[in-house]
Amino acid sequence: MFKHYLKVAWRNLKRAKIFAFINILGLSIGLTCSILILLFVKDELSFDQFHEKGQQIYRVTEKMTAKGETNEKSITGALEGPRFAQNVPGIKAYIRYQQAGTNIKKGNEVQSLRLFRTDPNFFDVFTFPLLAGNAAGCLKDPYSIVLSKDEAIRQFGTTDIIGKTVQLKDDSAFVPYRVTAVAANCPANSSIQFQALAPFRFSKAEEQNPENWFSSYLNTFILLDPSASKDQVQAQMQNYFAKDATGTFKAMLQKFGMAENAISLPEYHLQPFTRMHLDKNISSGNGIVPTGNITNAYILSAIALFILLIACINFINLTVARSIKRAKEIGVRKVVGSSKKQLISQFMGESLLLCLLAFVLALILTKAVLPLFNTLSNKSLSLSYLLDVRLILEFITLFMLTTFLAGFYPSVVLTKFDPTKILYNRFQVAGKNYFQKTLVVFQFVMAAFLVALTFVLYQQFNYITSADLGYDDSNLVSIEQYDVNSKGPLFTKLLSENPNVLEVSAKNAGQNSTIAKISSGTVMNFRQDLITPNYLTELKIPMTAGRNFSYSNPTDSIDKVLVNEAFAKEAGWRDPIGEKITFTTQDNKIMQVIGVVKNYHYNSMNEEVGPQVFEWEDLSKLNAYYIKIKPKATSAALSAIKNTFQQVYPLSPYSYNFVQDTNKFAYRDIEKWRQILFFGGLITVLISFMGLFGLSVLSSERRKKEIGIRKVYGASARSIIRLLTADYLKLVIIALVIATPLTVLAARKFLQTMLYRIPLSIQLFILPDLLVILLAFLTVYIQTRQTAGINPIRSLKNE
Repeated sequence: MFKHYLKVAWRNLKRAKIFAFINILGLSIGLTCSILILLFVKDELSFDQFHEKGQQIYRVTEKMTAKGETNEKSITGALEGPRFAQNVPGIKAYIRYQQAGTNIKKGNEVQSLRLFRTDPNFFDVFTFPLLAGNAAGCLKDPYSIVLSKDEAIRQFGTTDIIGKTVQLKDDSAFVPYRVTAVAANCPANSSIQFQALAPFRFSKAEEQNPENWFSSYLNTFILLDPSASKDQVQAQMQNYFAKDATGTFKAMLQKFGMAENAISLPEYHLQPFTRMHLDKNISSGNGIVPTGNITNAYILSAIALFILLIACINFINLTVARSIKRAKEIGVRKVVGSSKKQLISQFMGESLLLCLLAFVLALILTKAVLPLFNTLSNKSLSLSYLLDVRLILEFITLFMLTTFLAGFYPSVVLTKFDPTKILYNRFQVAGKNYFQKTLVVFQFVMAAFLVALTFVLYQQFNYITSADLGYDDSNLVSIEQYDVNSKGPLFTKLLSENPNVLEVSAKNAGQNSTIAKISSGTVMNFRQDLITPNYLTELKIPMTAGRNFSYSNPTDSIDKVLVNEAFAKEAGWRDPIGEKITFTTQDNKIMQVIGVVKNYHYNSMNEEVGPQVFEWEDLSKLNAYYIKIKPKATSAALSAIKNTFQQVYPLSPYSYNFVQDTNKFAYRDIEKWRQILFFGGLITVLISFMGLFGLSVLSSERRKKEIGIRKVYGASARSIIRLLTADYLKLVIIALVIATPLTVLAARKFLQTMLYRIPLSIQLFILPDLLVILLAFLTVYIQTRQTAGINPIRSLKNE
């Protein structure tokens, strides 16, 4: 019997190739999206689960309250690990981990190396297999190094390198480090990703200085005894810290001129290591992969689920649409004795065959689009993930669920046909097909929702990437170098002599924050930028009061500063010129304000412009260069910059960035979501139009004789097309009416996360709605035009 059903199913597929193709393609697209999202969710949930002692590992976090705002951060100082391990029962071991990138010299070539410093027992706590070397002793020597497999091959061409040396840059000189082990590459779902590991080198003075409790720059992990209670250990950590560090904390507040209640004593907490990746409340950094967001997984899962549902809806609509073609087959089977159960089994078998073909095609499509999906999701997923037993069970469940959703309703509908009416040619698909129409409305609600939301995200992304940042970032190249013996004056002099370079300025690399006291006695926290006098003029950042630093006034570099408008506002200054700032962290150095700089967005448009102070620093002490090049001489200018850099800094790796590209990179998350929603909307629209096509076929079959009678009585093809298309456009308009408020709510919620955002207006939804209506009309028009053109004699010859 099964073999018979299989033959019948295959013959029906061959007889209706177009319908079979649409069904299989629609289902395969829905299944592909589901498989990709399952891979994504599996990867997110499996982060750091491979460590054998993972359930006993915790990250030490630090919570502090200042000015009524509480902030919890993941970085600590150098003392937390050893002090807690020595004085708190239940802690078996500690690991400190810090990104300490350096340069590596290979022959005459200098390259950047993502080096991480850690403690010698790193491999005792974390499960990272070694391909060569001894895990227990590979990091005991201060000048030992462990390379990953990829880094070993990159440096030596092989992993058989135990005992060989590499030249790493320590301060201003390259020193040899001995390779003591080679580690397997870190799994893609690991929060810790390293190319090379070397041990920390702390002096006794650093280990004994109590102020290092409050110098946060590294990650601290602790390994608890299996019998220890996390809450008890956490409480004992805080008790010991309060006893050991409260005096130092108060002395530091007094030293920096801050009131005792200005900042609370830090509180230490233990964050489970295996939950670290999805804890969005505590950001990761300094060598730890950025945290994920389980909400993103939920959103992607919802999109995939809707796409799969829409694909199943298409299957139902197209199967029912073809029911008229198979009516006599069903009638004959019923007359010769086929039971309802047998007919349902037959149609479910056909559904199973279709879904099986769709599932095979989905696996092929998954492999084809996986690189694109990895780019969109910032992942490194591979089909090898499919070998997971749990995931295979999920795929089997997905397959069976899809088969049931797609095949059950059509099989029930088809088995209800009356054989008497069928065989006497009095059969028609009864009713108004409300269920099918409801399904199509649901399809277009999702399609319109995703299209409109994509359009809103596009407008927002375009707004923030083209908005005026308050400075000119066009044709601006940035270069950083960290040579202690800076040759900044020579480098800028040589560049300035090149005709394709318009101007060169410099500032400190990165973003530095500090505190200082103003004349009212208030202690302020602000961004501190060290610059050359021409930095502001090169970037076309205007002054709103006072003057800029001037080379004709060299004393400006000694005791003069500039502040931005945000600093003046927070300080409460009506006339900032002449005001004094006392830098309590720099031996109470007093600086005088000589100018006010107009606010500009030194960070992304997602952040407010905060207080900022500029100081004139000697060019030889700065390590970030900003080079303005001629607009139409990019290639020649970049070549000249590279040659000059390598001439002046032969022992430093060369790299550059266009500031405009760096600014756009800050919005990469918005861009990724815009692309994901675009593809989701595109797929949803594509599958929805397949469903609309199926419904139009159903209606055309049901109304074929009506159309023939209308044509006999003189109705034109145009009027018939208008009659048939009106029904479908009503469905689309109903869907748009439902989708619009949903889109407005979602768009408003998204835009509320943006500090600077576009206003919501009706214009944002008119264009995508018109696009959906136009495409729906064209989809239906193609089918109805063919039906309207049929000779009425063919439609009525059986009457």
